[in-house]
Order: sequence, then C-alpha cells, then structure tokens
Amino acid sequence: MEYSLDPHSATPPYEQIRAQVRDAVRSGALAPGAKLPPVRRLAEELGLAVNTVARAYRELEADGVVETRGRNGTVVSPHGDATERAAQQSATDYVETVRRLGIADDEALALIETALRA
Repeated sequence: MEYSLDPHSATPPYEQIRAQVRDAVRSGALAPGAKLPPVRRLAEELGLAVNTVARAYRELEADGVVETRGRNGTVVSPHGDATERAAQQSATDYVETVRRLGIADDEALALIETALRA
C-alpha cells in the first residue's frame, strides 16, 4: 500500500495516515495480519517526524484496527476494523430496541437522520 499526504489539507498528517490505513482495512486492501511499514521507514518516506507516524499507529491500535507486536512490527488486527464492528453492533442494538418499542422502520430511520444532523 502506498501512503500519501495532502500538505494543503487542514487534517493533520497523523490523521491522514490513520484514515488511509482504516479505509484500506475496511475495503479489504489491507487484510488481517498484513504488516504495516515500520514507523521510521514510513516517516522517512513521507518526510514526517517519527512521532507523527507513531501517533497514527497508536491511535489505530487504540481503535483495534492494528496490533503492535514489538520487534515483529505492526500488523492489521486479525479481527479487522473494531470501529466498524462497534458501529454495526450499535446499529443492531438500535434496531432491536425500536422494534421492541413498536416503532416502524421509517420512523426509526427518521430518528437516526435527526440524530445525525444534530
């Protein structure tokens, strides 16, 4: 996978890296167990400080997207994208709740749309 940064973006470089890895995991471009480039090498390739790339990797690990295995490097979690799994579980819980309350699907969707706009 190739990483790139938009120097004109308001999004910080660490967040651009984090989003690229997250999106690649979600799309399947990075499969579970795939190894990410070492922090120092990626920082050098992108012209960034090592701490910038390390922050992106730490946040990906906190999100459950990757695992750091010490000297063996950082790999995509065998469980995939934890953020997506958590969102899916929340959606499933919501559906169960609104059905138990007897709320129609179209009304439940309207409630979600209202919440997203808020």
